[in-house]
Amino acid sequence: MSVLFDHLSALFDQGHGLELPDLRDDAHLGPRGTPRPAAVLIAVTEREEPGVLLIHRPEDMRSHPGQVAFPGGKIDPGENAIEAALREAHEELGIRSRDVRVIGATDRFGTGSGYDVTPVLATLPADMPLVPNPAEVSDWFEAPLRFILDPANHVPRSTFWQGQQRDYLEIPWEGRRIWGITAAIIANLSRRIPHHAVLHG
Repeated sequence: MSVLFDHLSALFDQGHGLELPDLRDDAHLGPRGTPRPAAVLIAVTEREEPGVLLIHRPEDMRSHPGQVAFPGGKIDPGENAIEAALREAHEELGIRSRDVRVIGATDRFGTGSGYDVTPVLATLPADMPLVPNPAEVSDWFEAPLRFILDPANHVPRSTFWQGQQRDYLEIPWEGRRIWGITAAIIANLSRRIPHHAVLHG
């Protein structure tokens, strides 16, 4: 189904032709110094109702335990963001790079933990057999792209964190809680790709 890839690529190019103010970013909450580069893969499944692959981090992980996330991690020396996102998706879910069709890198997001994250949008065949790495993935699921991109489903939240009030978004879906960095990246992408323009049916 190259139709989805072509359609999302056109929306991606159109949306990234604009300079957008006030994109979400938490870099100001991070430690001083040079942030560590990282990348995540926003993998959209090629089906009539396109979905996005998301994972749950194990509860015993040192960083972001139990949270919903995109496959991803640190960029190794000599890698670019796309290479890192594809490598991490393979290490975490067994997704082969040759099965992924990369659309492009979208807006970077600075985290409060000191990472500079580059999200990479791509498509991949629906219902691929995934092999989660139990050290990094406790569970995975697929949420509809149109649903998570719809700003009506982005619920504002606030918490007291490290001595200051912090605002964030939460996207609830079928008992799952998508929030924090992952929800912020989705919210930024929703300003580039309108949910109503995504293929449906």
